[in-house]
Amino acid sequence: MQTISISEIQRNLHKLDNFNIIKIVDKKRNQIKGYFLDSSYESLIESIINKKKEKKNNLLNIVGIINDAKEVTRDSLRDERLSRYE
Repeated sequence: MQTISISEIQRNLHKLDNFNIIKIVDKKRNQIKGYFLDSSYESLIESIINKKKEKKNNLLNIVGIINDAKEVTRDSLRDERLSRYE
């Protein structure tokens, strides 16, 4: 895996042409800003995102059954939890 700073990308955009995975680093703050992946990983990433959405939806449905609520959203759960401390 290659590591490239943000300023390197701005100066040398062609470095993004031939890569597999690149770690983007902010050298001033010494932080990892993200990763660039080759487009060949698109199907893998989409399947991971879909699995995560399914888990979230399943959890919200289970919580809705327990709370006997018809529509449970993340915001409604957060509001309910915060209302306990008011």
